[in-house]
Amino acid sequence: MKSRIQLDPKIVVCIVYVIAMFMVSMDGTIVNVILPTISNEFNLDPSSTSGINIGYLVSLAVFLPVAGWLGDRFGTKKIFLIALGVFTAASFLCGFANNLQTLNLFRVLQGAGGGILTPVGMAILFRTFSPEERPKVSRSLVLPIAFAPAIGPIVGGFFTEQMSWRWAFYINVPFGIMVLLIGVLFLKEHKEPTAGRLDLPGFLLSASGFSMMMYAMNIGPSKGWDSPVIMYTGIIGAVLILSFILLELRVDQPMLDLRLLSDRLFRTLGIISLFSMAGLLGMLFVFPLMYQSALHASALESGLTTFPEAIGLMVASRMMPLTTKKLGIHQVIQMGLLSTIIIYTLISLVGPTANPWFLRALLFSVGVCLGHTVVAIQYSTFTNINSASMGMAATLFNVQNRIGSAMGVAILASILGAVGADTMGTNGHVNLSSYQFALFGSAILLVIALIFAMRLKKDDFKATIPKQDRANSLDVKPVKSG
Repeated sequence: MKSRIQLDPKIVVCIVYVIAMFMVSMDGTIVNVILPTISNEFNLDPSSTSGINIGYLVSLAVFLPVAGWLGDRFGTKKIFLIALGVFTAASFLCGFANNLQTLNLFRVLQGAGGGILTPVGMAILFRTFSPEERPKVSRSLVLPIAFAPAIGPIVGGFFTEQMSWRWAFYINVPFGIMVLLIGVLFLKEHKEPTAGRLDLPGFLLSASGFSMMMYAMNIGPSKGWDSPVIMYTGIIGAVLILSFILLELRVDQPMLDLRLLSDRLFRTLGIISLFSMAGLLGMLFVFPLMYQSALHASALESGLTTFPEAIGLMVASRMMPLTTKKLGIHQVIQMGLLSTIIIYTLISLVGPTANPWFLRALLFSVGVCLGHTVVAIQYSTFTNINSASMGMAATLFNVQNRIGSAMGVAILASILGAVGADTMGTNGHVNLSSYQFALFGSAILLVIALIFAMRLKKDDFKATIPKQDRANSLDVKPVKSG
């Protein structure tokens, strides 16, 4: 009887990882489109609902850096399932909230669960698959990485218009329960005997520093960067993070092992990922706003317009085995970034009033091109990381991506404010040039990523290629002496 319920551990890990990360990733964008409806139902000023997202992001920033240590110390299975249970329960409570205060509180709980869930889940995934096997799971990685943020506005808009904003939270509950049951039955426990005690000074510095920086980056564009609250919060947060970095480099058992950045491939791909996520999330933030401003479209309509980007990502995941074999991973990353820069620039030039199908085709192309880059980075970043360091490496990688996402939105929102997104043109319409300029800013973020990507070499990725294919794929010639 027992043999009938045995499953391949690798299949179990893929199912658990994809569904759990999909929930967390979609939650980051699904809430944005329901905020106006929440403010109307609670009879509040729209600006007061910003705390719904800020509480989530600050809580996530507090718990994200310590996630790797928690998994290593108490077991990745145990911590993953606890975090998933917290996230699922908090989602259910968010749907039942009857005022802004309780909703904010439950969003903080969601952030705590999501902050721990993401890096621990990634550590489980990459401990399960060797570097040679990771390209094979690239199709699974696309779903939570980029497909979920793209579909979030559509799902949120549908629930808001057809049912209730509360279903934007309730949708997590059945999936959370399903993953919990699968995880309890089939996931394997993993602990690191060298985890040691919690680096309490490091935790306090990171919790306060990252939360203050996250707050400043999210509130700065709307409140103004010259606001004393924003300036002091940002400066103090930066000082605390710098102190945290210096401390972690000196202690024997750091909470977040920054020494992993000494590996050139891990460091370079981390930086590329940071700026790629800044450009992608920045675009997904600006384009729907521009589309709604120009055409007075609903949130659902603008979400459907950006959705081809998600389809392009799925296509990219199918093309990856062929393109990486033909070009090599380093050129896939470089060409994906270069192509996306060109497309972003074209979108910023034509604006939202262009033919809708032309815009959808451009966004589909974004998904195909940037999808190659994102997926290639995802499975190649940990090529040189051993199993013992995987929890710390996954945490560090996710911290970088979270900072990049917040940075991209903050920069582009600041451009909108500086150029004047709310000002009216001579024809009485909204000034769309500010949105187009902001989209060009997202292309600049990708240019920075491309500069670092040009440092990548073919030999950096040989561990990800099956041994029987390495001689042909790498075409490495013997080095002559002298």
